[in-house]
Amino acid sequence: MKIDEIRLGVNIDHVATVRNARGTNYPDPLKAAKIVKEAGGDGITAHLREDRRHIVDQDIISLKKQNVLPLNLEMAVTSEMQKIALDVLPNAICLVPEKREERTTEGGLDVLRSIPRLRSFIEPIKKKDIRVSLFIEPSEEQIDAAKNIGADIIELHTGHFCDLFEKKDEGYSRVIKTLEKAAIYAHKLGLEVHAGHGLTTSSVGHISKIMQIKELNIGHAIISDSIFLGLRGAIELMKQKIKESRL
Repeated sequence: MKIDEIRLGVNIDHVATVRNARGTNYPDPLKAAKIVKEAGGDGITAHLREDRRHIVDQDIISLKKQNVLPLNLEMAVTSEMQKIALDVLPNAICLVPEKREERTTEGGLDVLRSIPRLRSFIEPIKKKDIRVSLFIEPSEEQIDAAKNIGADIIELHTGHFCDLFEKKDEGYSRVIKTLEKAAIYAHKLGLEVHAGHGLTTSSVGHISKIMQIKELNIGHAIISDSIFLGLRGAIELMKQKIKESRL
């Protein structure tokens, strides 16, 4: 992939959140995945949490079986999730920190303090030709650790930037520079660079203009916008904003 190209992975967790709110079979995440493809999305991201609060095991099985788009399976570092990855064989996994009491993922994975555990976790997964991504803070030490354990990809946590941007705190510009520096550093090490968390159509352009980033994973904003624009319209709008930032 050329450095000026960028993919959009659409996180469909909150399609399942709406479904589970009423205990029905709809809306169906698989149907959402098909619309993502029709609208020009490049991949599907789904987070199978330990408490199954939105996406459930059957969703992952169906998404992989239908193979609508490449599947990026977000997960915690547990033996249960390792087994699921080896059984389902998604195109990629993204390892994230996970706490049952959190509303959404808070912060990046501390790779530096978990090198032996992470290395043993990902070794059998990489043997199945599943790409391994680590969701981390924009720190050179964490990037070095990711490279050390054999990760293919890092996904930079953009949550802090998004929080400041939404509050109109001018400090967000400093965070952008930190993210850009981290992306450049990781790219030089041969890691593929992704980014995500909290991005909206208003904020995404600041991140997508970082040329080393090859993929953005966005969910909540797209599903929220789909209430008013439809899912196809929300994806097309996000793609447009990303494209405009690289013109």
